[in-house]
Amino acid sequence: MTYPDAGAVGYAADGVWNDETDWEIAALEGDVEGYEHVPMPTVAVVGRPNVGKSTLVNRILGRREAVVEDVPGVTRDRVSYEASWAGRRFLVQDTGGWEPDAKGLQQSVARQAELAMRTADAILLVVDVTTGATATDEAAVRVLRRSKTPVVLVVNKVDGEKLEAEAASLWSLGLGEPHMVSAAHGRGTGDLLDVVLEALPETPREDVAAPGSGPRRVALVGKPNVGKSSLLNKLAGDERSVVHDVAGTTVDPVDSLVELGGKPWRFVDTAGLRRKVANASGTEFYASLRTKSAIEAAEVAVMLIDASQPITEQDLRVISMVADAGRALVLAYNKWDLVDEDRREQLEREIDREMVQVPWAQRVNISAHTGRAVQKLVPAMETALESWDKRISTGRLNTWLKEVVAATPPPMRGGRLPRVLFVTQATTRPPTFVLFTTGFLEAGYRRFLERRLREEFGFDGSPVRISVRVREKRDRRKK
Repeated sequence: MTYPDAGAVGYAADGVWNDETDWEIAALEGDVEGYEHVPMPTVAVVGRPNVGKSTLVNRILGRREAVVEDVPGVTRDRVSYEASWAGRRFLVQDTGGWEPDAKGLQQSVARQAELAMRTADAILLVVDVTTGATATDEAAVRVLRRSKTPVVLVVNKVDGEKLEAEAASLWSLGLGEPHMVSAAHGRGTGDLLDVVLEALPETPREDVAAPGSGPRRVALVGKPNVGKSSLLNKLAGDERSVVHDVAGTTVDPVDSLVELGGKPWRFVDTAGLRRKVANASGTEFYASLRTKSAIEAAEVAVMLIDASQPITEQDLRVISMVADAGRALVLAYNKWDLVDEDRREQLEREIDREMVQVPWAQRVNISAHTGRAVQKLVPAMETALESWDKRISTGRLNTWLKEVVAATPPPMRGGRLPRVLFVTQATTRPPTFVLFTTGFLEAGYRRFLERRLREEFGFDGSPVRISVRVREKRDRRKK
């Protein structure tokens, strides 16, 4: 029996849902448990700084996802994106620049790239044709030769025929044929992707860096001068970030590995977002892009809000950014030592009015300056991440759904009552549920189902996504 992919309506013995009997039998037998994320092979894009790895990743994706800037060191972490070519889906993993003798933060970046090399199903080593093979490239080749993972040598920035001879000389690296591309212009990327598909195995290797096996990633976000760097320093017990009472001291995301509650956490202190990215310029524009990238690379975001001041449009915009990215969320109301009784009452009214989009977020009242209640952040983050990773069995979901729909049916639409046939959880991180129905469900009813889903199963601190798949109508008598 063939299971559907994430966009399919359903399956039956002939691969298509034909009538209600197929749906009901499958739900009763539990066959819909197969409706979930299918593991995909991973392609790691590695190389020294500023050879065009992120530009190549964007070209493979066919959209601008990875942050690109014409200076080295913009990418620091392993960030995975879903791609497809010739009907096959796979993950592309962008990495920071790899250097064998890196120190400090760049050493952490190099370790992330090395982990990507060890866990990927295929590796693209990107070399810049304009500089040729450097000592760093040759060191990378020595590392990759010891690996059993297929390696494809990619020579980037081959923008014309004049550079092809330079690219051909890179056969000397000993990794086989140099595949010439211009990531910026798209030259040669189709042929490269054909080679990548040939190198990928039929089934992905076991992920040795499975969720939970390493430090959980936390993005500290919020508007300028709200106390993000002060909080990071308080948690770390030393000065990891530059702190100044001038807003905007932090521009680049700052990574810190901090041990809290007996386990390591990787915090990223991000730049404060003053305005919409479209209205920003220069350094602020790139800081905004990097903050967005840090949120997407994180698992949980700690959103700092100045409790002593009214909640602002900037606060709400950052919260929306976190929710849209599907990340777990903790709201940390900072500077609580400056909040008097009148301000507390006013703040509660503001929360009721302004935070309607994230009523599920965990809340902690802290003071980064004095250290008040910062220890409460750990259980709040753990709760949010537990919800973010949570999976509910299809059997439990459908028992719950039957009771809810029987008590409160969906509203009529076009004179007909849509039937909710069954529900299954498609994936986690964030929890995503698919409702199979005979008709469209109003947004209000979907919000009602989400609220009841949270009441039954929790999901505190995590967004929940619900999509509807309307059953395709087919008349067997016409066959």
